[in-house]
Amino acid sequence: MGGIEERIQRIKMLIIDVDGVMTDGGIILGPGSIELKRFHARDGMGVTLAKAAGLMVGILTSRDSEVVRRRASELEIDEVQQGFFHKEEGYQAILKRHGLREEEVAYIGDDILDIPILRRTGFSICVADGADEAKQVSHYVTQKKGGEGAVREVVEMLLNGLGKKEEAIVSILSPSKNSAKK
Repeated sequence: MGGIEERIQRIKMLIIDVDGVMTDGGIILGPGSIELKRFHARDGMGVTLAKAAGLMVGILTSRDSEVVRRRASELEIDEVQQGFFHKEEGYQAILKRHGLREEEVAYIGDDILDIPILRRTGFSICVADGADEAKQVSHYVTQKKGGEGAVREVVEMLLNGLGKKEEAIVSILSPSKNSAKK
């Protein structure tokens, strides 16, 4: 199916797992339904860059969390599928809703629940501190750990490969783009 450069050329959407990818994997549970997660601002800017370059961005996660809904809203993420222990159902819904073929999707995961999706997407990525089993089925393993800039690393790789990084930066810095978020 080609090397990484060829795979990147087909990508139209980046789908991201949350716990262990957008976060360091820690989940803080408080009284009642209080749940806290720590997101990295540069990963958020990575999402903003991806969208500015014309890529769709989605979240696919096994947990269902209000914190994730809030972060996805802040970043204007195109698609959020939560609460799928077996992620294939959420993944299929994303493909169908956006009319995508699997080779047009990049997916970042970190653990064994991500393996079925990592095996199917056009460009599969595991974070540096992900499970060995997930790394073994991925096309690329990041240098950065989950929650520490891995999403930004992947976005920059995609945008460089698509030749759209400078265009995305210019778009974000344009005075008419006054609502860019991190």
